[in-house]
Amino acid sequence: MRQRPFAFSVACAIAAGVLVAEVAPNAQTPAAPPAPAVAAAAGPAKRPAAAAPAGGTALSFPIASPESLGLSAKGMARITAMLQGFVDAKRVAGAVTVILRDGKVAYTSTVGSADVEKAVPMRTDTIFRIASQSKAVTTTAALILVDEGRLLLNDPVSKYIPAFRTTTVMVPPAPNAAPGSPVSVVAARRQITVRDLMTQSSGVSYGGNAATRPLYLAAGFDDWYFANKPEPIGTWIEKLATLPFDGQPGESYIYGYNTDILGYVVEKASGQPLDQFFKTRIFDPLKMTDTSFYLPLEKRDRFAVNYSTGPDGTFVRAKDEGRFQGAYVEGPRVAFSGGAGLLSTANDYARLLQMLLNGGELDGARILSPKTVALMTSNHLGTMYSNGNFGFGLGFEITEHVGRSGRPGSVGEFGWGGAYGTKYWVDPEEKLVVVYMTQLMPQTGIDVTDRLRALLYGSIEVPGARLGTMKLTAAGKK
Repeated sequence: MRQRPFAFSVACAIAAGVLVAEVAPNAQTPAAPPAPAVAAAAGPAKRPAAAAPAGGTALSFPIASPESLGLSAKGMARITAMLQGFVDAKRVAGAVTVILRDGKVAYTSTVGSADVEKAVPMRTDTIFRIASQSKAVTTTAALILVDEGRLLLNDPVSKYIPAFRTTTVMVPPAPNAAPGSPVSVVAARRQITVRDLMTQSSGVSYGGNAATRPLYLAAGFDDWYFANKPEPIGTWIEKLATLPFDGQPGESYIYGYNTDILGYVVEKASGQPLDQFFKTRIFDPLKMTDTSFYLPLEKRDRFAVNYSTGPDGTFVRAKDEGRFQGAYVEGPRVAFSGGAGLLSTANDYARLLQMLLNGGELDGARILSPKTVALMTSNHLGTMYSNGNFGFGLGFEITEHVGRSGRPGSVGEFGWGGAYGTKYWVDPEEKLVVVYMTQLMPQTGIDVTDRLRALLYGSIEVPGARLGTMKLTAAGKK
């Protein structure tokens, strides 16, 4: 059967007037959503957006109408239609999206399936592999120790992991060298610091450099994936210190094992395993009840399947081997990867981000000081990252100039994503928190979050700075 174009599916959904996000008057579980106005196509289950679909749980934030938060209801409907369009076109199996404004749920939707083969729909409490979105959590953990004076940004990593006292750097052959010329290895010019790890500027990569990749593979490294390792993360970080790195400390942005090293630093500085530190200092205080490194067995039915982009652009179930489904349910469960190892829900992750937007506090739980959050969300790399189009803070990307970013947004916005297709950003100026969760790795040609961004900013009718005035005006009319 001939596949209809994606744009056609979106246009039809908008024209049909379906897929409008429902808004409940409070945070209690709302009534079941109405049946779609059109019959669902074969494949992933088509579900209207809802704050808490049947079988799901309510989000742990107050829920308000988009209009009361300065957003267009029509714009929110366009977002739902766009997301459903990706499902209808079989580009994405399913997704959960949450948008907070001013600490309230302005929009939430669940589209498609968490498990297509078993006909399990996406729910607000579906659990996802968040990969590199773990980095913000680990950086937050390290900054807790900074606030307590137990860790300094300029501390050498060797203070906590002596194996990093002397590290080496790979020097590639000269451009005019004969093919197959060997690389040389030199000593690092200085020691790697904690700040280097937080800003991905230590020179440590994921071992993808063609010149050194054989060394990393021989040592047992598999890019960012550690869930199948039977040894604790510290064993791997100690081994990593013996390998040549791709750059000199502090001289360039190189994405790699930096936050895994940072997680081990947190273990050393705190005297606790990383999973326990996360639980007691971040997850429990923030009521992030579904975030962990490995899935409790009683929650396995809520765990989304990972899919991949197939040859024709539609999704196929990813293979079971290696990182594609991952050993997050049945596996050794001992390697706590601070760089890419966590599982979470859209609601849980939104709680972490709202805490940062609030200056380090949520619902009475103070995690970081306001000054530390300001430091975390400042550019630390100048023009070193993305040719200066964006800055880089402690754990994520920073927008310093909207024009140079080439996308809708605001100065001061920060965010990142994960290898399985998840994405988040926080816009302090517009008081926005955005979390998009799906499971699609590897993926190609998927621009869903770019479209989400465009539609969201196109839906803003009252700028963030005027939200307070809007509330006063509404109160005066009562």
